[in-house]
Amino acid sequence: MSDSSPLPPVRLHTEAELARDALSTPLLSRAARLARWAGPDTRVDAGGGLVEEQLPAAAEALGLSGDDAAADASEAWRVAVDSGLVEILDEEEGTVRAGEDLALLTGGSPHDVLAVWLAALETVLADASVPDLDGLLDEDGEVDLSALDWDPEAEAEFLDGVLGNLYLLTAGEDAPGEAPVPLPALAASVIVPSDMGEPTNDVLEQVSDAMMRLDDQFRMLEPVGLVEYQPVDEALMADADEEPAAPVDDTDVSRYGMVRLTPLGLYGMRARLLEAGFEAPAVGDLADKGADALLDGTAAFPPAAAQAETEQWLQRRESLTAARELLAAARGSDAGAPLRRLRCQQALSLVGASAEPALREVLDDAELGGLARVWLTEHGAADVPAPSEAMVYWLTIDTVAAQLAAEGNSEELRALVEGLAQQHSGFFAAVWRVDHPATADVLEAMGRLHPDKKVAKEARKAAFKARSQQGG
Repeated sequence: MSDSSPLPPVRLHTEAELARDALSTPLLSRAARLARWAGPDTRVDAGGGLVEEQLPAAAEALGLSGDDAAADASEAWRVAVDSGLVEILDEEEGTVRAGEDLALLTGGSPHDVLAVWLAALETVLADASVPDLDGLLDEDGEVDLSALDWDPEAEAEFLDGVLGNLYLLTAGEDAPGEAPVPLPALAASVIVPSDMGEPTNDVLEQVSDAMMRLDDQFRMLEPVGLVEYQPVDEALMADADEEPAAPVDDTDVSRYGMVRLTPLGLYGMRARLLEAGFEAPAVGDLADKGADALLDGTAAFPPAAAQAETEQWLQRRESLTAARELLAAARGSDAGAPLRRLRCQQALSLVGASAEPALREVLDDAELGGLARVWLTEHGAADVPAPSEAMVYWLTIDTVAAQLAAEGNSEELRALVEGLAQQHSGFFAAVWRVDHPATADVLEAMGRLHPDKKVAKEARKAAFKARSQQGG
């Protein structure tokens, strides 16, 4: 995943909703309970962890039992320390006290709560990148690092890559959204080269190994609220000689693990991506900005996200004022101007009839007069002056240029090109003279897109004339 281009815009829950989700996550709620449980007799070791003899009491305070109780209590304590819920008072004595951030969980703003949760998330992500150390202890009880094939930086990058892909699968307009993603597909997305047709056995083995690593990691990430995870079926990891306890369905992909980002996880991943330098927009970011920021910012948005962003922007403004701001921001002869005008036209379609005066004010404007006439006609306005032939052709070029910028060589654009050439007799003989910066580019695109070779040749000849006229 490259940080050079913006990621798909995401729709986040409100901070109040997300803060409630954060407070109810098992790990943060345990960390908070331990921070309140800790007292003058609580002792920590040199690394800030609870001393071993106090772990049973910590587990009991959390209502934990079983083989993993002490480990779960230790993890919750580590999160409490790392997220500022507990403060080390004296390192030599190993004494602690409640941290300043503990009060934020009950008396802070939703944003404050989410900041504490993000700190807890970083602790868990760091732990998830550490391999299982069972079986690596030597005779003295120390970890035998020579037996451990572990590159901490590479392991962290692998997990970041997987979570980044999961974010893309959650955020995209055509993505499954809240539907869980099969673990094999997620593992393959970071292992299998994009230009590889049929994966080799070696690559498939790497995918299988990655799935097993991810199974452990997602089990760790679920209690902090980042993901909802259905683990890999234990029967799949049994020895080949063992008889399965019950009949298994080999076609059931869910047996291989299913994962999805929670709404809280989507928020957390976006925060991490922003911190790493990615452009990761969220719907609503532009609501308090000017019309120029709205039109430029939504230029690359998918249609549904662009409409949702625009609706939020319009809700904060009076219709007539909003229409005037949008029209002013839509002007320009730069390469991005046609798409701005398309987004402006789409935004104006959401504005009521009270915006009519703003549209009438630009009827004589060379760049906006065409779209103003379209809006007024669609809204049933009276006395809408007919456009000149020059205005019709200019608006045609502007519209196709915007569609090219928004969609590329799409089927919809191909149909539009065919319709234009068919409906207007002598279209190419006239349109090359249009004084629009994109005229030559649009005609070249029409030459590429039109299926009729004769018509395509006419378009290319017209493009040559337009470029010669523009001095190119």
